[in-house]
Amino acid sequence: MKRKLIFLPLLWALIFMSSGDLQAKKSLKVNIGEGEARIGYLDGTVWVLPKGTQGWRVLHLQDILRGGDEVAVGSKSRLEMIFPDQSRLRFADDTRFTILQAGDESAPDVKVHLAVGRTWANVSKSLGIKRKFEISSDNAVAGVRGTLYRMNVDQDASALVRVYDGEIAVSGATKPLKAPKAIGPPTKIAGPTKVTMEEWTVIIRSRQQITVGPDGAASKPREFTEQEDRDEWVDWNKARDAER
Repeated sequence: MKRKLIFLPLLWALIFMSSGDLQAKKSLKVNIGEGEARIGYLDGTVWVLPKGTQGWRVLHLQDILRGGDEVAVGSKSRLEMIFPDQSRLRFADDTRFTILQAGDESAPDVKVHLAVGRTWANVSKSLGIKRKFEISSDNAVAGVRGTLYRMNVDQDASALVRVYDGEIAVSGATKPLKAPKAIGPPTKIAGPTKVTMEEWTVIIRSRQQITVGPDGAASKPREFTEQEDRDEWVDWNKARDAER
């Protein structure tokens, strides 16, 4: 009986402390400086390779990311980055990307390279005419100033871009191919080559999409239906946007 009397207060104390920790996490505010992005949501496991380092580390809620950081979102995981102007970038599971520029005085544009995976962009219209928000893959570059869109990049480098509000300019990219890695005994291998893709730029408007193949060839813009677009990832992002 004494054990029960001692256990119950301890149990309530632990519950109270846990509740307090959760409230602290919800209410904690971190100032974001120019050239930085804050982790506003994290579910699962996400790793970062900070610029200038060689060791990956686990990311946590409210951590700060900067230009040059490489990020890998694990299986069954999700991540949201918040920029100083409250623009948001979200990344699905099994996604890998690099922050090329986080937007500062010397380089005002925000640039993110999506190597593989899915991202959702909710770009604030307050970015201004002098700052552009750009997401690129090996085959395409999507540049905007205030809009809502998403981009998927598959393992074969093909990409899909869909716009939900506003409009974006999607352009072809020129990518250098890396030399193949030597396996087994040292042998002479061909050096890196460069594939020059056809230059093109297409304006994609609200409720339109464009696909870019592994060879860099783009489809004609077309409208997409809510039925073909809807899935759990899209529903979750729309719910997050509605909370703002």
